[in-house]
Amino acid sequence: MKIFECGNCAHPLYFENDSCEKCGHLAGYHDESLKMLTFEPATSSLISDRNGKAYKYCQNKEYGVCNWLIPASKENHFCNACALNRTIPDLSDQSNFPKWQKLEIAKHRLVYQLQRLGLAILPKENHPEIGLSFDFISKQNDPQIMTGHAAGLITILLSEADSVFREKMRKQMAEPYRTLIGHFRHEVGHYFWDRLVATNQGFSNEFRNIFGDESADYGKSLKKHYQKGAPENWQNNFISEYATSHPWEDWAETWAHYLHIMDMTETGYYFGMSVEPIIKDKSLSGSVKFDPYEIKDFMIIYGTWAPMSFAINSLNRSMGIPDAYPFVVSAAVVEKMKFIHKLLFDQ
Repeated sequence: MKIFECGNCAHPLYFENDSCEKCGHLAGYHDESLKMLTFEPATSSLISDRNGKAYKYCQNKEYGVCNWLIPASKENHFCNACALNRTIPDLSDQSNFPKWQKLEIAKHRLVYQLQRLGLAILPKENHPEIGLSFDFISKQNDPQIMTGHAAGLITILLSEADSVFREKMRKQMAEPYRTLIGHFRHEVGHYFWDRLVATNQGFSNEFRNIFGDESADYGKSLKKHYQKGAPENWQNNFISEYATSHPWEDWAETWAHYLHIMDMTETGYYFGMSVEPIIKDKSLSGSVKFDPYEIKDFMIIYGTWAPMSFAINSLNRSMGIPDAYPFVVSAAVVEKMKFIHKLLFDQ
C-alpha cells in the first residue's frame, strides 16, 4: 500500500488513521483521489487542507470501523467500501466491536487494492445480478454457515477475527498461512472469476488450458480432496494444497497470492526498498523502482518482488517468527499469475 501523509504537516499516516498524531488534524481516506485528506479539528465542517473542498465521514466512523470520506454534496451516508455491507455483527454485543473493526480493516484494504486494479465494485443492493456484498456473521450453531462466496455475496465468519480461533483452524487445516486479508482476497477471487472469466469465452478457453476444466463436479472434487488430500508433488503446479481440489479453488488461491504480491510490491515501492545481499548469487538482488499497478509485464513485478520477499522472510526468522510469505511459487504458478495480470490489464 501507499505511504500517506498529513496535508497540514506532512507527517506519515497509516491507511486507517482518522487524525494526525503530530499536529492533531483530522484525517480521512478519499478513495476517488487515493489520498489521505486532513482537516482543521477546531471547525464544524470538514474542509480539506489539500483541495479546499468539503467532505463528510462515512457513517460507520461513529463505530470506529471506517475513516473514509464522502463529498459533502453527496447524499450517501456510507462510503464505497461500507456500502458493500449487507450484514454486520450484532452491535448489542460489545465483544463484536473489535472483531468487526478487524474485518473492516481487511475489507477496506481489499477495496483499496481492487480500485487500484481498476475493477468495478458495485453494491449488490443496487446491482443484484452483478454486484458484490458482504455478510459478517457468526455460525449461531448452524453448520451450514461458513466463510465463502455465492453469487456475489461473500460471507466472513466473525470468529475469523479471533486470532486464537484462526490459529486453531490454521493448524487443524494444516495451513502455513491464515489471515483475514487472505480470506477476503480468496473469496473475492471467486466473485471476479464470475465477472471476468465466465463471461468471456476467449479467457474461459485460456483459463481451462492453464487451470483445468472447471466443469468438473465441484462437490465431488472437494469431497475427494478432503478424503485423499493433495496429489504427490503438488507444489510443482499449485500454490497450496487446497488449490489442487478444483480449478475454481486453484483460481481463487492463485488470485489471492497475486494480490499479496502486488500489495507487497507497492509497499516496497513507496518505501524505496532495495535488496543487495553480500553474496555472489545476484538472484537475490533487486530494487522496487516502479508502481506495480502501472506495469503490464508481470515478470518484471515478480522478479522484483521475489528477492524482497526472501529478505523479509529472513528478517522474520531472525526474530523467531513465521515467514511473512511461507510459500514457494513454482514456474507453473507464475504462469497462472501472468494470466490473471494479463486479464486485468486487458479488461
